[in-house]
Amino acid sequence: MQTSKGRTALLAGFIGNVVEWYDFALYGYMAGILSGLFFPREDNAAALIATYGVFAAGFLMRPLGSAVFGWLGDTIGRSQTMLISVIMMALPTFLLGCLPTYDSVGVWATVLLVLLRLVQGLSVGGEFSSSVTYMVETADRDRRGFAGSWANMGSMAGMLLGSGVAALVTTVLSASAVSDWGWRLPFLFGGLIGGTSIAMRLRLPQSEHFRKHHNNRCKTSPLLQAFTTNRHEMIQAILFASAYGVIFYIPIVYMPEWLHSQAGMPRDLALQINTAATAFLLLLIPVAGWASDRLIRRTHFIAGAMLILALMAIPLFFWFAGTGFWGAVITQFIFSALIAVPLGTAPAMFVELFPACDRLSGYSVAYNLGLGVIGGATPMFATWLIQVTGFPPVPAVWLTLVTLIAFGVILWIQDRSREPLRE
Repeated sequence: MQTSKGRTALLAGFIGNVVEWYDFALYGYMAGILSGLFFPREDNAAALIATYGVFAAGFLMRPLGSAVFGWLGDTIGRSQTMLISVIMMALPTFLLGCLPTYDSVGVWATVLLVLLRLVQGLSVGGEFSSSVTYMVETADRDRRGFAGSWANMGSMAGMLLGSGVAALVTTVLSASAVSDWGWRLPFLFGGLIGGTSIAMRLRLPQSEHFRKHHNNRCKTSPLLQAFTTNRHEMIQAILFASAYGVIFYIPIVYMPEWLHSQAGMPRDLALQINTAATAFLLLLIPVAGWASDRLIRRTHFIAGAMLILALMAIPLFFWFAGTGFWGAVITQFIFSALIAVPLGTAPAMFVELFPACDRLSGYSVAYNLGLGVIGGATPMFATWLIQVTGFPPVPAVWLTLVTLIAFGVILWIQDRSREPLRE
């Protein structure tokens, strides 16, 4: 692979995921503000659950998007699929910043919000797995982990940008200004940076690996192939991705709202801590990908991180709930260090799991069924668990159970981190 082509592939995959995840993360970070703008305010807890419900609804579209974009990627090509997906995220992001609120048009504000989130969910269903597959296929064998990590670097950079912009808006502007008009600024900004990604992907070269496969493609449907011939790989991928979604969304997306609503920390301070922890995580992701290429096999690396997280989740929640600012900082940095392992290594592992014939379809559907449906519902479910049990640390119990499941599944998956991609 030529150096210039490799850099183009990494940069194109990176910037697209920045755009995709900036908006999805931004919505999660500002859920407490949006709940009062797009839903009735009589019951704050119900409004917040409804807001997270819209967050989850967007993720429910991901399986459909994964099926559509996975099939497209296995038939017309990865690069064309990546262009369509980023357009479908950038435009709704900008439009979301232009929406009228519930006070202006009533329930129509909620309807429009849901519709935009559904389009974005469809887009996310195709973006991440398409870009990961493209980057891993165009990488040398001893750099697949590092190359795949760039997709999560992009997603985390987007989340970092979303967290930073949310923190900036809530810090600089008064609460009334944020509620009146300031909440629109981050979404309008997201629409503008989406144009950069669209321009880059217009010139994206096709994957040579796909060209070779396309000339000798399977006669059966890629989706059918994934659910029949490779059903064991599908089961493994769905189970791990489901656990992966919970493990990611509780410490990274849900934590700022938990610190504010359950630990009494000011929202702007919670967002600032989250921004710092996300920046730390961003630095570790490529290191984890590189280590899985050179030092330790991917499944072994992930299994070790999952076991440590399972042992530490509950004690960390109890500890930082009573220690204030520094406890929250230390805890979020520990979570970030452990989560960096699957974020840096799992993308390549998913691509290596499936054969060329149905690689994108299998990966995309499995990943989005697991991480999209289960992971997307995580903030709403965590809020509901606290309300039902009256036990604020209950998300930590759930996190521990799910991490143990991830540990078991990853031991079941055959490691192919040193072998050629499956034909």
